[in-house]
Amino acid sequence: MQFTTVQDFLDHVKNELDTNRLVLPTLPDVAIKVRSAVAQENITAKELADLITTDAALSAQLIHVANSALYRGSTEINNIQVAVTRLGTKAIRTLVTNLAMQQVFRQSSKTMQEQLRLIWEQNINVSSISHALAYFAPHLDADECMLAGLIHQIGKLPILALAENIPEFSENPGRMAKLLEKAHPVVGRLIMSYWDFPENLKPVAYEYVNLKYDSGPKADYVDVVQVAFFQSIAGTDHPMTRLDCSKALSFAKLGLSADVEILEIEGISEDIEKAKDTFN
Repeated sequence: MQFTTVQDFLDHVKNELDTNRLVLPTLPDVAIKVRSAVAQENITAKELADLITTDAALSAQLIHVANSALYRGSTEINNIQVAVTRLGTKAIRTLVTNLAMQQVFRQSSKTMQEQLRLIWEQNINVSSISHALAYFAPHLDADECMLAGLIHQIGKLPILALAENIPEFSENPGRMAKLLEKAHPVVGRLIMSYWDFPENLKPVAYEYVNLKYDSGPKADYVDVVQVAFFQSIAGTDHPMTRLDCSKALSFAKLGLSADVEILEIEGISEDIEKAKDTFN
């Protein structure tokens, strides 16, 4: 099968989905259950802790995050119920999803590990900057900003899974890179719907590269991730650096200028490093 355009590949993706030959990435079961339980609003800290502890690896990671510089209180947390009580159910829901995203990347293509590693590193970078940018949008939740940064490239996973079996992509790194950059927003939008993410996060994977995006006068999660993304690639050879990001409204909505390096703003660099530490 020959793919002349990106649209040819996207048509192939749609056909694979329609015939159940392409399996989209899935969140670990415990993350789905936690999100569902918190949505009911009447779950107790003990009930939520009991649910989380069914996944030992996730529980250990969550305690590590709860004790990180980003969330640390006056005393060390050594069990999940204390973590839930201190951080609150909403924060726990988002943190569990954040941690589950690492598992999503591990369960993906085994032959594309280097590609996946680079994508995951970029996700962490954008996610950490997004968390710091929440300071400029106090109406948004900082942990949700972090999650939004983690999911912005989720569309690349099924593309890698399909393309690794197509020689014209797997044997041509340049063409693979172009395919990933051009096709992942569309596939990302499919995954956000498939995962039934909240409406305020669903547009992130598709719209973060859209310089004309405008959802209203206040910054939303797309705006935060868009600014974080462009900040993360500044000074690199990433193809998106060719775009004139000063045309994006997202910077102004956060009270920033596109030509200002946010790392130069007092306290931001430290906040970014604290956020990155939660993934170690």
